Amino acid sequence: MTTPQHKIGSGFGATSTADEVLAGLELAGKLAIVTGGYSGIGLETTRALVRAGAHVVVPARRVDAARSALGDIAEVAGLDLADLDSVHEFADRFLATGRDIDILVNNAGIMACPETRVGPGWEAQFATNHLGHFALANRLWPRLVTGGGARVVSVSSAGHRRSDIRWDDPWFERGYDKWAAYGQSKTANVLFAVELDRRGEGSGVRAFALHPGGILTPLQRHLADGEMVEQGWFDADGNPLFDAKTPEQGAATQVWAATSPQLADLGGVYLKDCDIAEVADDQSGRGVRPYAIDPDSARRLWTMSAELTGVAG
Repeated sequence: MTTPQHKIGSGFGATSTADEVLAGLELAGKLAIVTGGYSGIGLETTRALVRAGAHVVVPARRVDAARSALGDIAEVAGLDLADLDSVHEFADRFLATGRDIDILVNNAGIMACPETRVGPGWEAQFATNHLGHFALANRLWPRLVTGGGARVVSVSSAGHRRSDIRWDDPWFERGYDKWAAYGQSKTANVLFAVELDRRGEGSGVRAFALHPGGILTPLQRHLADGEMVEQGWFDADGNPLFDAKTPEQGAATQVWAATSPQLADLGGVYLKDCDIAEVADDQSGRGVRPYAIDPDSARRLWTMSAELTGVAG
């Protein structure tokens, strides 16, 4: 079954918080993995899930920083999404514990970084934001299936509107554009959810992608103040020119995607402001671009990703 890309009237919205969407839900006995769940909206996602009773595992590239931020509320383990060996090592360690996974939130990511190559020369944003999470979910697949009704949540962005998948030059070998590279990686996050949901529905695994909203977090670490002024995010005095969400509000949509009974029997869609988003007709639209939810593109990307990572999907 394909879920229509239309609002369902959840009753929540842009100002809802992670705690509000979790109100009344009991997650005791549930296990969640939240990549990058120690900073920004990832940290708020971890905190909210823990408050609702879940046990949360936080894979982190900066293990010491993660332990400092989280204290003893979550389990921290090393993982560098840009390094497939690291992904495999984390997955092997987790699988060896024999635990089932109820929630996987692919939250970690980088944005608009200087041109960086990782692994065999892959562009870093596509490799980190998409390929690392693709490999992680596929390696953890046995424990997602046995979890019974697991959900996989991919944190995308409205930035997906900056670029479709550049099938003829995904590595930007003909000239690097950091914003187009970011956009491509975020489109990949959405397409990944579309195809994962198609493949997982029969096993009870459903997948969602989402735009968390505009939030001021460490994700902007690669941007100079002047550039954020040029982007129209701030005025010359550093005052925001948009209605920024708080981290608690920014975490709400991914927490809603991971837990809400309103999404039972649904999947493969792009969410925004704690609801299913509408399809945007053009680049200026506020919903999801059609190319990001195209099932043929989703299958094509899956095949390419499996070949690149060596992880059979």
